[in-house]
Amino acid sequence: MTLSIGWSRQPFVGLCLATLLGISIAEAAPHPLLGVAVALATALFALLKRSAWATYGFVVAGFFALHSMRQTEAPGVRLARELGPHPLAVTALGVITSEPKIGARGMASFHLALRWIERDGKRESSSATIFARWRGEVRFGDEVQLFGIAEPVEGPRNPGEFNMRAYLARRDICHALVVRHPENGRILSRGGGSRIMRAAQASRNWMQAALALGLEDSPDLNSLISGMVLGVRDETPDEIEEQFQQTGTLHLFAVSGLNVAIVAQLLWTIASALRMPRKLAVGVIIPALFFYAAVTGLNTSSLRAAVMAAVLLAGFLFDRKVLAVNSVAAAGVLILGYNTNQLFSTGFQLSFAVVIAIVFLADPLFRFFVRWSEADPFLPESLLSPVRRMGQRSWQVVALGASVSLAAWIGSLPLILPYFYLITPISLFANLVVVPLAFFVLAVGLMSLLVISFLPWLAIIFNNANWTLAATILGAVGLFARAPAGHFYLELPRWPTGARTDITALDLGDGAAVHVRDRRVDWLVDTGGESDFKRVVRGYLRSRGINYLDGLILTHGDSRHLGGASALVRIFRPREIIDTAGPDRSRAHRDLIAWLQEQNLRRRLSGSPDKVEVSRRVTARVLFPPPSHAASNADDQAMVVQLVIAERWRVLLMSDSGEATERMLLQSGADLSSHIMIKGQHHSGNSGSAEFLKRVRPEAIIAAAPEFPENERIKEEWAEAVNASGIKLFRQDRTGAVALRFFRDRWEAFPYLRP
Repeated sequence: MTLSIGWSRQPFVGLCLATLLGISIAEAAPHPLLGVAVALATALFALLKRSAWATYGFVVAGFFALHSMRQTEAPGVRLARELGPHPLAVTALGVITSEPKIGARGMASFHLALRWIERDGKRESSSATIFARWRGEVRFGDEVQLFGIAEPVEGPRNPGEFNMRAYLARRDICHALVVRHPENGRILSRGGGSRIMRAAQASRNWMQAALALGLEDSPDLNSLISGMVLGVRDETPDEIEEQFQQTGTLHLFAVSGLNVAIVAQLLWTIASALRMPRKLAVGVIIPALFFYAAVTGLNTSSLRAAVMAAVLLAGFLFDRKVLAVNSVAAAGVLILGYNTNQLFSTGFQLSFAVVIAIVFLADPLFRFFVRWSEADPFLPESLLSPVRRMGQRSWQVVALGASVSLAAWIGSLPLILPYFYLITPISLFANLVVVPLAFFVLAVGLMSLLVISFLPWLAIIFNNANWTLAATILGAVGLFARAPAGHFYLELPRWPTGARTDITALDLGDGAAVHVRDRRVDWLVDTGGESDFKRVVRGYLRSRGINYLDGLILTHGDSRHLGGASALVRIFRPREIIDTAGPDRSRAHRDLIAWLQEQNLRRRLSGSPDKVEVSRRVTARVLFPPPSHAASNADDQAMVVQLVIAERWRVLLMSDSGEATERMLLQSGADLSSHIMIKGQHHSGNSGSAEFLKRVRPEAIIAAAPEFPENERIKEEWAEAVNASGIKLFRQDRTGAVALRFFRDRWEAFPYLRP
């Protein structure tokens, strides 16, 4: 049977294109029964007709049926239909199939492959996987029984926030199980799960310990080495990882073709030294490469590289020349055959886009660069001076690296921008310097792992050599990250709304962050807590294409309002910092002030009746607190700011103020009338009194609605009274973030979560 049209030596190219077509159709319109029927019909036709088109038709139909089944009949999807959209109390028994990640509050998060699930006294077997959270000392392979609340995985509540629901859904995980108390779960047994993955994780832990030998006093460099050699990123500080991202060198933390090629070359060298027959060597190396991929976490780039290497090495078994394009296509077909949802993962798309770009563009670019230093083709090489010949050879090495780097950058650009809102021109130069150093880090790391068991002193020497290499890489990346115009964030193009001023109140539960944009001027009021800044605020600001902030206003010392301030100042470098003039009543505020002083950064203290010029059209009037005002708690001295937009629209930012502040504002005689009021929740739970709302006369209220603590939740009677008075209430537990747009003659409000 002929398997191609015009590419008889690369049959997987056509098969890969057919695979992509079948999955894409199923993604748009899944229909399992139709897919199975068409697949059977095309299979019969392909057997009778024996043509390339019939074969491709069968592949299209087969992957259409396969992806349709994953979309509609996968175990996780069926369980989601059975449990429904509302929270349920359930008991579940299963095996942990992912490495647990421990959160800041000691809560472990992991994937739980179910054996059975019980609800309403009825127990049913299940093969679905759910996302579980429990404060227990668990590890991969543990069999656990948990009692908690099962509910659909929550989606993003703010623009720019990572979509965990979509990410897990592609892994057929649709529900989360939250176990509130440690005593509501128990470990039944240990050592379960996949033996291969358990061995791979044990090997990874051993390798991490081996690579850290002698480097115990350098945790940052140790984590950098582990990341490059093993793909371990959990221990890498955020600021270091961000520098690698901004220089386009973050791929060094994703074990890819470079790592697999080095491992394959090292194993081939060892096999040759042992005089191992070629076919036997191939039979040993291929499983070893896949085990290395398992050790590094089975990410798409390592799997793709392992499959490509396996196809290449298999060519030796059949004495066939292996072509790069066919190898890439084969890797794609095999990975998608295992899991069709991989097509929609960022790692899969980036990995294959970069490799395809290198395959097609690197060689033409190399020839283009080499021509810059070529001598006259009619001049014999023997007549060239030694210096000229050495210069040509050196330039060829540089041209090779530049061509690969440029090709990879071109291939990744269409995906980096929509996924990360980032463009990194500096990566063209950073990769030329960093990638060769990373090659040596990986090679030296592997040598350390080989000798650690019988020559530990030599392993320490290798590790210290790696310390020097890693320190050089870190210094170079930091230098490239600070290069002017080396990287910048861009907002994705969108249809212009005509609004002159935008205000976005992010949903951070009991925290707060409000973004004010007037044309090209960007200010932020509060930053949220430290975890909220990393999880939501930073991603939101990046999605809006913000590289620098014009100003930052801190309303009070609550850590849920300014806990992320130091990180924000370091990353977004606001030109002006406005802080409350009230006394410091929180450790988080005192620590921030001390840090700003260490960095020689000035803050401007403001209180009533100060004014802050946000832009030409927007003025921030500080209504509270008055000078030298002191209260018994931070909420009662929170800064109250009224934004005046184009001398027409007014937005009142109440922060976490309560009734005590509201009474003082009523007595102050200030003009409180505002079109919109944005408020948090006072620690007592009492704010937004009827008398105060009567004075403000808002048309809309955006109210933070924390789940915890219980006393700060929105009271239903208050919400009903607000709605009864004709005020539009945006409860952020139901709306998520709320965006305000101000036009010349009107304003509009848009909740992120549509009802």
